[in-house]
Amino acid sequence: MSTLQNDVIEVEKLSHRYGKKLIYDDLNFSLAPGKIYALLGKNGVGKTTLIQILMGFLRPVSGRCRVLGEDSHNLSPATRARIGLLFEGHLAYEFMSIEQIEKFYAPFFPRWDKDLYYHLVNKLHLPHTHLIKNMSCGQRSQVVLGLIMAQQPELLLLDDYSIGLDAGYRRLFLDDMKEYLNQEKRTVFLTSHVIQDMVDFVDEVIFLERGGHLLQTSLETFKQSFHCYRVETPEGFATKEALEKCNPLIKNAEVHATFIDLFSFADEHKIHEALNRCNVLHNGMKEIPMSLEDAFIGYTGRY
Repeated sequence: MSTLQNDVIEVEKLSHRYGKKLIYDDLNFSLAPGKIYALLGKNGVGKTTLIQILMGFLRPVSGRCRVLGEDSHNLSPATRARIGLLFEGHLAYEFMSIEQIEKFYAPFFPRWDKDLYYHLVNKLHLPHTHLIKNMSCGQRSQVVLGLIMAQQPELLLLDDYSIGLDAGYRRLFLDDMKEYLNQEKRTVFLTSHVIQDMVDFVDEVIFLERGGHLLQTSLETFKQSFHCYRVETPEGFATKEALEKCNPLIKNAEVHATFIDLFSFADEHKIHEALNRCNVLHNGMKEIPMSLEDAFIGYTGRY
């Protein structure tokens, strides 16, 4: 049954914890079909845990997750065949060869495209008898990507595809993925620690913070509306905590030896007014251009 008119993923009131450690509390978001979404956040906020919940490998403490119209903890074999999953580390059956693993996977997927698999793995210039255990991480990533694409899934879940890949293999992975996605509208939900890879690739970003606080927005909107304002360090300068507490417009403040960087969605005039109300001395305020990685660190904080 097609889900083209419905959300591909729906997460409602999701809560989860490991023992006493809270991971999420009342997490809510949804993903429309045909877009590329990046789930971004620091280590430990629960990105991989969320992928495991969506695939039904973990049952949350409470809440509901639906994937392609089915409850995530009760996905049918037919629905699983419509999902392409990559877990961090590019896991595969390492005792198999390039040829053997293709023959192993093919019967499980009705839309299997053998030619697409070999189109990707042949770029490695390795014999089809070459064992996966004798490959580098980058080479394994190409095999795993070939397996995922040959499935021709409607939904791709890519959990930190960049782990262990050098710049060349990361670029190859993304270029092949772009080419594949241009052929047919598919939905991608990915995590990555290489923030700059997301530029010109993803449509929307979902920033996940500890406890489950979440911001979902288009990448372009975030880039245009999130700012960094630098002010000279005044005498008796305020601490990071005092700046953030006195001014709710400041998402994050980074205090350096001679200046303070203030990160906010507000314009410069409103930041001036807010600092004046808080009696925080500030001089020479100016906006500082940011890369996407700068903005990500500014939003989530360094620690």
